[in-house]
Amino acid sequence: MNTKKARILLVEDDLALATAYRVRMEAEGFDVLHCPDGEEALASATSYHPDLILLDIMMPKISGFDVLDILRNTKETSHTKIIILTALSQPSDRQRAKDLGADEFLVKSQAVVADVMKRIRFHLGIKEPLPAE
Repeated sequence: MNTKKARILLVEDDLALATAYRVRMEAEGFDVLHCPDGEEALASATSYHPDLILLDIMMPKISGFDVLDILRNTKETSHTKIIILTALSQPSDRQRAKDLGADEFLVKSQAVVADVMKRIRFHLGIKEPLPAE
């Protein structure tokens, strides 16, 4: 049985956090590409063709809000699932992300890795963690 791994674009400037998420996602069978800033994320989104993007807001070069706006207005990425994972927790930030087309908004301080993985699987239509290879 040859099942295609779901591709996740991880956009996070905190290397330690990005590594923790990447290791977990890869352990659950996902193909993961990490981008440390918004500029690289935009370039990678159209070439990597992710099934889902895990997007931070406060990043160097281009903010996550601007990345989200551009992705939603780009034909190739307009329907890609996008989960915001940010330190921002104000209702206005949540509303802005929703208005720009985010599929979900998670606050880093309120979400453990296991919860984020559940939300990723939910948005990808995967019921349970994929078995390790």
